[in-house]
Amino acid sequence: MSQTPRRNFLQKSAVTALAATAATRTLTAAPPKDEPEIIGHGDYRYRVIRDWAQISSLRTPLLNCHEMVQDKSGRLFMIGDHTDNNILVFDKSGKLLDAWGTIFPGGHGLSLMDEGDEEFLLITDGGWTLDRNGKAIRNNGRVTKMSLDGRILFDIGHPQTIGIYNAGDPFCPTETTVGPNGDIYVADGYGKDYVIQYNSNGEYIRHWGGHNNEDPNMNLKNAHGVALDTRDPNQPLIVCTSRSECCFKYFTLDGQYVKTVSLPNMRVCRPVIDDQNLYAGVCWSQPRSGGSPWAGHTGFMTILEGDQVVSNPGGSEPEYVDGVLQKSYQLESQPIMHGHDVCVDEDKNLYVCQWNANHTPPIKLERI
Repeated sequence: MSQTPRRNFLQKSAVTALAATAATRTLTAAPPKDEPEIIGHGDYRYRVIRDWAQISSLRTPLLNCHEMVQDKSGRLFMIGDHTDNNILVFDKSGKLLDAWGTIFPGGHGLSLMDEGDEEFLLITDGGWTLDRNGKAIRNNGRVTKMSLDGRILFDIGHPQTIGIYNAGDPFCPTETTVGPNGDIYVADGYGKDYVIQYNSNGEYIRHWGGHNNEDPNMNLKNAHGVALDTRDPNQPLIVCTSRSECCFKYFTLDGQYVKTVSLPNMRVCRPVIDDQNLYAGVCWSQPRSGGSPWAGHTGFMTILEGDQVVSNPGGSEPEYVDGVLQKSYQLESQPIMHGHDVCVDEDKNLYVCQWNANHTPPIKLERI
């Protein structure tokens, strides 16, 4: 993979600035204040920049930062669930360019829909909101197509209205992706765990996944994320998170099962495809000491080349035994609390959105 001049400069600077031992070690405690915080493994190592986002917690309050995408002009769009500003728009320096949106109390998923002359946002409201006492309440959600400046074009509502869900079935979508022909795939990750395929106008085509299929490979358990995988141009696939099973499952564009990639101990969020890599946030994991506190700060990031994990920024170094990936764990220093999503820019820097991270904005991981 070719490297930009900026990448080359960063690599040379990093080698000069860091001791040779820091290039290969796995951090287990916070570095000294005068030492850069470096996480990741192998060719995928990053300098942590926590103050990247130039926003005020008073003027631009946050609850959870759920997802981020980059448009063709380089702007970074982030969705959260604070109704003072569902959408924050940054430039790559972290400067806030715009903030809008007050109608998505369960703002969760964010995807780009490229129609050639114009790009659009697909926003998923997962339905989960907080009442005035801070208690979580599950409502039904929706998918909304919007312009980049916040104009609503159409909604995809509850599938009960088209007869594929029964009355009372929850519809709590968490993510969308767009197929090569413009079809929209919706993951109902907090509802019935179906992937629902619509055409570009929001008209129903088919659905698959859910529970209790005759072929267990077709089952999805917490279908949290979905993406179009075009790494093999001859066979584009739909890859879907089955978070409770700690894996990604791959399907053809019409929903036929292809394969499963297991990620032991990683409760992964949506897959993000960039060049030949797959990136994902690990929202939580089981600590080495045991237990599985899903709300505890136990997350990190993971990066795959093909189907093999090559780096876990914020986590332990990936280990394979006889070709089988072993469990990965969060570092003791907890550089990432809950990896909910990642956006990759053209210099291969990462922007990490976190859930349940003390109202913190996205952090930047600068590749070295």
